[in-house]
Amino acid sequence: MAINEVFLNPTIRQVIFQIRFPNLFYLESRMGEFQMKVMKDFPKSGLTLSRQFVIAEVDKIPDVVKMQDESRGLEVGKIWNFASENGVELHVKTNSLDLSSTLHKTYNNPKETNRFRDMIKNAVDAFLEVAPIPIISRIGLRYIDNCPVPAQDNVAYREYYNTCLPLDRFALADAEDMSYSVRVRRGKHFVRFVEAFQKADGKPQLMFDFDGYALNIDSATYLAVTDELHNLVVAEYEACLKPPVFEYMRKPRA
Repeated sequence: MAINEVFLNPTIRQVIFQIRFPNLFYLESRMGEFQMKVMKDFPKSGLTLSRQFVIAEVDKIPDVVKMQDESRGLEVGKIWNFASENGVELHVKTNSLDLSSTLHKTYNNPKETNRFRDMIKNAVDAFLEVAPIPIISRIGLRYIDNCPVPAQDNVAYREYYNTCLPLDRFALADAEDMSYSVRVRRGKHFVRFVEAFQKADGKPQLMFDFDGYALNIDSATYLAVTDELHNLVVAEYEACLKPPVFEYMRKPRA
C-alpha cells in the first residue's frame, strides 16, 4: 500500500535536504539579501567559522594531514546558519545549502500545513534568486528513522520487518550490533540504505537510514527531482515494513 497518511507516532527522527554546487566566491556579498528573503521562515541567524582539514591519499589509504601551524595560515570556511522558531535549521556554505528538521511528519501531504517540501521550496527559491546557478551538482534527500524492536529474537523481528540483516546466520538474540548497507541505482537516481541494529545500555535499537540523491541537475528542475527522490525513499521505506509497524505508528506516542 502507498503511504499517504500522517502518523501520530512516526518512526522518522530527522530529515535532511541538501544541494551542492561549485564554489561561489561572491556568495558572501549576497548573504544579506538572502537573509532578508528567508527571514520570515528563519528569523534566527548566525555565522560559524570552521578550519579546513586536508585529506591526502597515502598508498590508497586516506590519511588526515596534520593541521598546519596557524602562523602559516589555514583556510577558514564560513557557514551561515539560520533557524526557524520551531527548530528547523538552514545552513549555507560557498558550495552547499542544507535544511535539517526533527519536526516534520510529512513531506507534502495536502491535508497538513507544516510540510517539509514547502520549507525546501522557500529556501532554495530564495537562494537561486541571489545565486542563479544553472546546474546543481548533487541533490540529496535523507531520512533517518528510529524504529521499534518488538523483541530481540528473529521471529518477532521478522514479523515487523522485511529485513536485510543476515539473521539466517546470526541470531538477533546474540547480537550486540548488526548492520547492512547498500547503494543502488534507481532509474536516473541513486538510493543508499542502511539498516542498523544495536544494543545501547542493554536496550535494542534499530535505525533505518535512507539517502536518495541525484547528480548534475538543471537548477530549474530541482523541486521536481526532489519529489522523485522522495518517492524513491518512500518506496524503499515501505518495502522494509510489515503491518505491525504501521499499527505502531498510528498509536499516540507514549
